[in-house]
Amino acid sequence: MSDFSSLDPCVHCGFCLQACPTYLATSDEADSPRGRIVLMRALERGEVTATDAALLQHLDACLGCRGCEPVCPSGVGYGRGLEAARELLVRQRGLPAAARMILAVFARTWLWRPVFGALRWLRELGITGVLSSRGRAGFGMAMVSATAPRHITHAKSRAGGSRSETGPTVALFRGCVMDGLFSHVHEATRRTLAANGYRVLDVDDQVCCGALHEHAGARDAAVQLAKQNLTAFGERADFIVVDSAGCGALLKDYGHLVGGDSATGFAKRVRDVTELLADRGPRPGGALDLEVVYDAPCHLQHAQRVQDQPLAVLRAIPGLRLRLLPGSDRCCGSAGIYSMLQPALSRAVLEAKIAGITGAVPRPAVVATGNPGCLMQIGGGLRAAGLSIQVAHPVELLDWSYRVGGVY
Repeated sequence: MSDFSSLDPCVHCGFCLQACPTYLATSDEADSPRGRIVLMRALERGEVTATDAALLQHLDACLGCRGCEPVCPSGVGYGRGLEAARELLVRQRGLPAAARMILAVFARTWLWRPVFGALRWLRELGITGVLSSRGRAGFGMAMVSATAPRHITHAKSRAGGSRSETGPTVALFRGCVMDGLFSHVHEATRRTLAANGYRVLDVDDQVCCGALHEHAGARDAAVQLAKQNLTAFGERADFIVVDSAGCGALLKDYGHLVGGDSATGFAKRVRDVTELLADRGPRPGGALDLEVVYDAPCHLQHAQRVQDQPLAVLRAIPGLRLRLLPGSDRCCGSAGIYSMLQPALSRAVLEAKIAGITGAVPRPAVVATGNPGCLMQIGGGLRAAGLSIQVAHPVELLDWSYRVGGVY
């Protein structure tokens, strides 16, 4: 059982307010980290019950982005406190029906594979693109459309080969959403790592990382999935590489989630793909004449504290003009299954992001971000707004550069 001790340093100074996307969207103190800490403490002490409507409203509305943590002068571990509160709520009242149904799918590979297969089929037929709109259902279609592979078409690849795979071994964590809708990112991860001297291994019998369950307070389900992954990966690689920021944050936290030497050792070997690539430079490729803005996934920037490596990967691409827009470190409103359970507030948070991107001069051709939820949320928002700006994982851009430059 998690505890609330990480909230102890809070002195209610309010530095967190302007870093909180939901507070900025609602201007409600109870939708700020400071306000939610008061509610969590009341829940811990039994002053409010797990069925209190106001408590549930404001805690459920939290994105869990942890953007408040880097700006906190007292070092409050807000994420740990939220984890404890949501776990306590689930133990006392159970999961809401919608969350229970969604999480049940992600807990079973035989369920989520056909779901994502059907979505890929609709995407490839162009149906999701036709049905994309600003409405709730249409926005879901726009999000699926945003998962389609993108290709550089203004330059041809030159002949060439990658470096031999003689370096450290890397086991690829495939996950669920990434494996179902972003397999092209996995392929780019494999190619770019091999080009930088890593030996990439595939691991059978791996499952969803459990992040969606852990964020919702379903700790037991998250632990069960984590144990399956620990068994599947074992000790077979020097590193476990992940190209999903949300997955990476929990994989690096398996020691806390599961406990024991095996989980702790596994967590120490987990690396985001940009961490491994930045360790090798990465090697340069061909020039890409592109205006690119980078948007930092919350669970890479705030939870993993991986900030410079994605930028190093993008800056290694000749010709690419990279910028950080105001608010690039602020949540887009995706937050796992949050966009399905809190669609109105999710879209309100997203609108500020889309406004910043579309108002940029010069307007970017690509928004780069390293998390599937962010790619879908931002990509869906751009499509719903009728804009032709692409979204791509940073490793995709490096992969394009390598193709253009004849590295492969």
